[in-house]
Amino acid sequence: MRVLAAMSGGVDSAVAAARLVDAGHDVVGVHLALAKDPVTLRAGARGCCSLEDSGDARRVADLLGIPFYVWDFSERFRAEVVDDFIDSYARGETPNPCLRCNERIKFQALLDRGLALGFDAVATGHYALVDDDGRLRRAGDPAKDQSYVLGVLDRHQLSRSLFPIGDTEKPQIRAEAAARGISIANKPDSTDICFIPDGDTQAFLGRHIPRRPGAVVDGATGEKLADHGGVDAFTIGQRKGLGLPGPAVDGKPRYVTGVDAGTGTVTVGRREDLDVRVLHVDRAVWLYDDAGVDAGGPPAEFDAEVQVRAHGRPVPCTVSWTGPVDAAGTGGAFICVLAEPLRGVAPGQAAVLYRPDADGDIVLGSGTIASTEKEADR
Repeated sequence: MRVLAAMSGGVDSAVAAARLVDAGHDVVGVHLALAKDPVTLRAGARGCCSLEDSGDARRVADLLGIPFYVWDFSERFRAEVVDDFIDSYARGETPNPCLRCNERIKFQALLDRGLALGFDAVATGHYALVDDDGRLRRAGDPAKDQSYVLGVLDRHQLSRSLFPIGDTEKPQIRAEAAARGISIANKPDSTDICFIPDGDTQAFLGRHIPRRPGAVVDGATGEKLADHGGVDAFTIGQRKGLGLPGPAVDGKPRYVTGVDAGTGTVTVGRREDLDVRVLHVDRAVWLYDDAGVDAGGPPAEFDAEVQVRAHGRPVPCTVSWTGPVDAAGTGGAFICVLAEPLRGVAPGQAAVLYRPDADGDIVLGSGTIASTEKEADR
């Protein structure tokens, strides 16, 4: 099989590529340049896709004896990930740019180009599994499981994706890298948002979104508590930096419970006011049913578990499909009624559906949270 191995410069993708070579595949390594000037992205341990990472990936490819290329996806990354991140915050949402990067760059732009060049599949160093029936499952290492950030993939992308390290725990990956003579065996994992070099998300947004000052109001009484300098500095669940003159009457901290980007209004309330029991989800993807991933759409109503953060706790729920998916399993909408409340859920987050399974929970589908409710009407 001809496989295009996405090599980030980290230890996970290095071992993934090495395993593909061992398995006898025809492997070509590629590093994605996601900025016209890569020095603007973080170097070393704090980010990914930097000049240092590109050099590390090239050295691993040389060690493995495989061809290596750097592909410039900077314009598409800017349009599909960075601009989407800014636009999402402008709407008062809380997006996850890593999900968009997976969906639109690593498993759309990269896969499209790879297939056009005659490759059969794209491989990455993500911690997830695809079983013999083509179903996406949680990884063998629960602490590193990345099935949540891959839940946005559609059926076509998933059918051409390989995750060679998904059955292995991270310490074993590092040990394997060291045994193979890979110099980055102990390189720290990348963290934070790669296109915000200093880690100051508020300052980054302030340079791209016009200031929208407004009021901080009490969610229970409607009383105006303070003025703020820009709605983009707030997100659901935030406790610090609210600019309030003092604690609530009961002495307990207050949290952001709502953000209205249109009016610039930030609503605050008690911690328990962050609890929601209903998720309204759109831009959905459906991957699986009992007949397999290439069969029809989802049942009208079914039980599942939903996860709303990369390492969040899955919660049992009842899913009601409200908008039909197309033939590719995309474009629908659904409602999740939760068996227990989730706290601090914001529009823009992904809701990934799972079916519990002894061999690793199966990803059923996903979508983007459009709104929430505290209680179900039914």
